[in-house]
Amino acid sequence: MILDERLLAYIDSLDAGEEAFLEELRDDAQKRDVPIIRRQAQKFLAVVLQMKRPQHILEIGTAIGYSSLFMASRLPESDITTIELDPERAAEAKEHILSAGRQEQISVLTGDSAQLLPRLAEEGRQYDFIFLDAAKGQYIRLLPLLKDMLVPGGVLVTDNVLQDGTIIDARCLIERRDRTIYERVRDYNQTVMHDPDLTSCLLAVGDGMTVSVKKDG
Repeated sequence: MILDERLLAYIDSLDAGEEAFLEELRDDAQKRDVPIIRRQAQKFLAVVLQMKRPQHILEIGTAIGYSSLFMASRLPESDITTIELDPERAAEAKEHILSAGRQEQISVLTGDSAQLLPRLAEEGRQYDFIFLDAAKGQYIRLLPLLKDMLVPGGVLVTDNVLQDGTIIDARCLIERRDRTIYERVRDYNQTVMHDPDLTSCLLAVGDGMTVSVKKDG
């Protein structure tokens, strides 16, 4: 954990919670070890969404649909496109979206984001808010595509960029099987924070989030 467990417990004690459907979905995800957005990160995301009030939202990494449904509940006037690589999870997300009556608001695309994003770009799709929460090793690969689809003044929020705090450890301390992801996330953080087209900050919220605003021109 990035924050002390006692601090996290205190922060969670102040949480008013979400609507019952979302709370049930979160409980189910946790019981099955399905990765969804951490509660503290979700609260921060809610504030960003309320300030920006985007109309067109793109999410990379649907999982079982929790974040899409959360964003839809906060911004019922928005339209959301979400991409999931795993067909089984995409199918489950569609079921949850249908159960919530959000099928007209949320579109689930199944496949590799690196292949689907160029197709969306060819269709002229542009977004004023993008939430990147997929395989962390792919973040650096997707960044140029996402930047091109983000309108000037649009916001890109990237989740899970601190690797539970291990991002600051020396490479030799990282397990061999995790080193590729470790290096790619470090590369992503360095790139997004120094990109001349973006104004970015990195926050120790949840497992770390970067918030990037595309500059005009």
